[in-house]
Amino acid sequence: MKVVLLQDVKGQGKKGDVVNVSDGYARNFLFPKKLGAVADAQVMNELKGKEESRLHKIEVDKQNAHETAEKLQSVSVKLTASAGADGKIYGSVTAKDIAEALAKQHNIEIDKRKLQLSDPIKTFGTHIVDIKLYPEITGKVNVVVAEA
Repeated sequence: MKVVLLQDVKGQGKKGDVVNVSDGYARNFLFPKKLGAVADAQVMNELKGKEESRLHKIEVDKQNAHETAEKLQSVSVKLTASAGADGKIYGSVTAKDIAEALAKQHNIEIDKRKLQLSDPIKTFGTHIVDIKLYPEITGKVNVVVAEA
C-alpha cells in the first residue's frame, strides 16, 4: 500500500515521503496514530501544492535578501559614544545598537542576531560590519562611531 507520511517515522522515512508499506502496518499503526495517509490523488495534490508554496517562499526570501544587501552597500550608520580623557569609549557599541540605529536612520529592519560582530566595537572611527541576510547572502554596512 502506498502511504504519504505525515510525520517522520523511524525506519520508514521523513514527513512528506511516499512509501510502500504493508496493509496491516498502515491500518494498525500509521493511520491510527495519524502518522500517514493513503497516497490518493487528493493527498498527492495537497503535497505538491505545499512543496511549491515552500519553494516559492524560499525564492521570495532570497530576493528580499538580495534587495536588502544592495541597500546596505550605500548605507552608513552614524553612532555617537562618550569618551574618557584618554580617548577610549566608555562601554562599547554592540549589535543591538547598530540594528536600532539602522532602523531609525534608514528604515531597514535587521535582526541584531544577523550582525556578524566578533567583539563589540570599542574604538572610534569607521568599521565595516557583515550582516548575514540568508545562508549564502551577506551584506556589509559601514558603521561610523564618533565622539559625543
